[in-house]
Order: sequence, then C-alpha cells, then structure tokens
Amino acid sequence: MPGPCGRARAEAASRLASLTKPPGSLGRLEEIVEFLAAWQGKPEPSLDRPLVAVFAGNHGVVSQGVSAYPPSVTASMVANFAAGGAAINQICRTFSLGLKVYELALEVPVKDITADAALAEKEAAATVAYGMEAIANGVDLLCLGDMGIGNTTAAAAIYFALYGGKAADWVGLGTGLDGAAMLRKITAVERAVALHKAYLTDPFQMLRRLGGREIAAMAGAILAARLRRVPVILDGYVVCAAAAILHALNDSALDHCLAGHASAEGPHAEVLRRLGKKPLLDLGLRLGEGTGAALAFGVIKAALACYTGMATFEGARVAGRL
Repeated sequence: MPGPCGRARAEAASRLASLTKPPGSLGRLEEIVEFLAAWQGKPEPSLDRPLVAVFAGNHGVVSQGVSAYPPSVTASMVANFAAGGAAINQICRTFSLGLKVYELALEVPVKDITADAALAEKEAAATVAYGMEAIANGVDLLCLGDMGIGNTTAAAAIYFALYGGKAADWVGLGTGLDGAAMLRKITAVERAVALHKAYLTDPFQMLRRLGGREIAAMAGAILAARLRRVPVILDGYVVCAAAAILHALNDSALDHCLAGHASAEGPHAEVLRRLGKKPLLDLGLRLGEGTGAALAFGVIKAALACYTGMATFEGARVAGRL
C-alpha cells in the first residue's frame, strides 16, 4: 500500500508556519491540512470533487427480532435519498458535497448470520470489488456512509469477534430498541460468533460470514482509496466495522483515514480507540447515512480555506516572531 508523501507534508507545514497566526494556533486544522497534503501527494491539496458514498444493504438477521423497523425501510430510505429528503441530502447541499448512493440487492438480504454465512466467498469478493469503484471519476476526498436495517447487529458481531469481551459490550440501540429487543440482539450476536468461531481468525472470513454487502463494499472503497491516495473520512459505528476488518489485516491500513465523529451508537468511542483514531466531532449522532463524516467535511473545508486564503507574514507585512 502506498504511504503518505513526506515532502508534501513538510511543504504544507512550512507554509502553515508562515501564515499570520501564532505557530500551531489553528490546532487540529493544521494537522488536517498536513494530512491532506501528505495523502494527496501535493503541498496544495484540493477539495474539488469530494464525495459522500452511502452503501445500502439488507440483513437476514432481522428475522431474529433485532430491529425496531422492517427491512423494507432500507429501500424506502434509499428512495428518500434520491428525492433529497434525508438528513444527508441537507448536509451535502450545505457543504457542496457530491452524494452517491449504492443500492446493494436490497430485495435479497444477506443470509441470517445466526444460521449461515452472510455471503458466499465469490459474492463477498465481488462486493468488495464493487465498492472499489466508489472513487472513480477523480474523487479527491471520500466520506463513507451506510444504510441498512439490521446492520448494527452485523457490526456488533464483527466487533465481538475482533475484540472479545462480552457480546453486550459491543451492542447498541440501533434504530431504537426496547429492553426485550436488545436482549434478542445480544443473543443473536452471541449465536452468530459461536456458529462461525472456527473461521474467525481470518478477517476476510469474518467479513463474509458476519458482515453484509454494504460492509464489504465499504471495505473495498477504503482499500481502493488507499491505493489511489484518496483521503477518507469515516462515519460511525457500521462504517468503522468495515474499517476494523482492514485494520485487523494490517494496522497501517487506515492511515489515510480520519474519523469524522464519535457516534452515540454503542461502543463506537472504544472502537475508535482501538483503531487509533481521534474523532473530529462528537455531537451525539447515531443516524448513519454518512452524516457525521459529511459534517466533519465542513471542518476540513474550513481548514483548507484557512491554509489557502490566509496571508503570510511577509505578504501582509506583519512582523514575525522575535
């Protein structure tokens, strides 16, 4: 996997030091600019074609009573995205972000992970490859989002398989569950991991057995972005399940990624800690759709605007540091 460009990072740091401000006074905004420069491989990074890619899939585990909503809601929400009526549409309009929704065979949910592998090997591989197409057409920054009734159960199973502890440690409210439904969700996660335990030393097997099409596709998108040096902004709990699979394969696999926010869903903050990511925002969001990543893009856009628009001490004829 390609790494960051040290020369571009150093040149960006040099320009930041010349701007009309005390050294380091823009805090993480300066880190963001250096990150963009390093991964785009140029000291003047660009945000000309930023994209929010939302991947939508359905899950057979919903039959276990793990969601407050039926699988039909996934297709309804995809239609809402297309009509411009979802939260992510409003955020994308606000920040001039592109939005593309990838609908992944919603009429055929992946298999119930408490009884079978979610995906066959060939389908899992093909879905990862499909996700890699998300950065086609010159995307220069990718925000990832998800939609899928039942997908927080799949994500919780992945975290439980990866990190151990108790299933309850990794299960959140999802679409808003009552106590009985939460117990069903925890039980489903326990059963799924127990069923597939013999295969879960291999992260790719973990992905295909416990995940879903949207999670596999997002893993592909993250991987393709790394190969093409495109910075990625991760959204919340489900997006990070895809990221966690890649991190388990190689602990530097997410170096080109920033965490957009800390979700209020389940143990997302603990997941971010394990991935070595400090979120840009913490707003109590747990919606998905890429909303946290898209809001974080507003901060990133502001960081780049400061970098490109501020005057230097020399240009503004302001006395520099003694």
